Amino acid sequence: MVLIVHLHLPWVLLNFILLLILVVLCTLSDCYDPLDPNGNISITFDIYQRTQDGYLARVTLENYYQYRHVDKPGWQLGWQWANDEVIWSIKGAVATDQGNCSSYTSQLPHSCKKDPLIVDLPADVSPESRSEHCCNGGILSARAINPLSSFTLFELEVRNLGQYPLGQAPNNLTLLAPGPGYTCSPLLQTDPTVISSFNGQRQVPALRTWKSACTYSNFMANKSPICCVSLSTFYNPMITPCPDCSCGCSEADKASKSCIRLGNTISEENIIACTKHMCPIRVHWHVKNNYVTHWRVKLTISNYNYRSNYSNWNVLLQHPAFSQNTTSYSFNTAKLPLAFQDGVSLFWGIDYYNTELVHSDKDQQGFVSTEILLEKDPKSFTLSNGWAFPRRVYFNGENCEMPLPDTFPMLPNHTNTLRPPNIILLIISLFCFWTKASFHFQ
Repeated sequence: MVLIVHLHLPWVLLNFILLLILVVLCTLSDCYDPLDPNGNISITFDIYQRTQDGYLARVTLENYYQYRHVDKPGWQLGWQWANDEVIWSIKGAVATDQGNCSSYTSQLPHSCKKDPLIVDLPADVSPESRSEHCCNGGILSARAINPLSSFTLFELEVRNLGQYPLGQAPNNLTLLAPGPGYTCSPLLQTDPTVISSFNGQRQVPALRTWKSACTYSNFMANKSPICCVSLSTFYNPMITPCPDCSCGCSEADKASKSCIRLGNTISEENIIACTKHMCPIRVHWHVKNNYVTHWRVKLTISNYNYRSNYSNWNVLLQHPAFSQNTTSYSFNTAKLPLAFQDGVSLFWGIDYYNTELVHSDKDQQGFVSTEILLEKDPKSFTLSNGWAFPRRVYFNGENCEMPLPDTFPMLPNHTNTLRPPNIILLIISLFCFWTKASFHFQ
């Protein structure tokens, strides 16, 4: 049984209560991401003005996930009213269903649904329908990539409060972003939000503030993974492919509609190329060169979908070398400040160049790629025992299936490492050879 607390709680205590609720709603290992420990989408419901028949409220969605964004077709926020409230008017968003408003005659409310579903408006909506910081087609950027577009808000007038003139918090908050996977805690009252007015010259606290945190679960969102990782190196001809059946297994029947085989006709049912891994996305890490002070990697993300593009994609990698200086030539990159011995770097596309990971077609495969130059740390750098390969890989926040360590490309048996030639040792060797040759010619 969930208890709705109406006491004035400090924000620290509220966070503790929300954490306990979220632990009950999903297992800790499933909802908690060690690479993004504070990640969630926060929902804030502020009542900032009383009216004769109800109140004016502002609802804010803030994406605190560092590398998980909300893509097209955008977020959908729903709740269930505690009583018989109606949305009289709304700006910056729209309710998808008006509901039964037959009891109103002179003017109809925007929505009379007991459980309204709210969606964002497109960027080109008319000014009279806009609210501040609204209207981006439901897209919320990842916070580490673009914090300025990681939040949105809409305003609504609520009436028909009945015997609760101060208003009650909505129940059963739900969030689709754009698909399933999010679990939201109950809206709990907390310290009032301070709202700026008169161009920031005046600070006014909200009359009442409720907050909720929505956390993501891979298990709830996807029946199987959506991406996998393959590996290769310059020093070993063997390529480590994605593990078989990483994202499911294709059927043996060649007439199966589960995927598209080379040369088959693309239809509505067949949207993914037939592979041994059956993943829509493959991330390939290739160790390309080994220099004196640096080493170079080529990172390629391939899209095996035949109809689906990925806008504003991103890839997150955990690797000890990311603790050193890195340079990416075709992607944007940023390091996440985490208390890990291994570094964590985030990569995403460059505007007007490769932010769109396009789908494959019969002629070519959709992909984006970059080369990454990594500085060597003499105390830790090695090419043996799989050190050169990433520990974890995420695509758009989804954990990708990694090959088993015993399948990694290994160094040749005759050496434990590959190092660039030392110029001093080379000079000494040449000198010894010249001396020995001179002695024989005497």
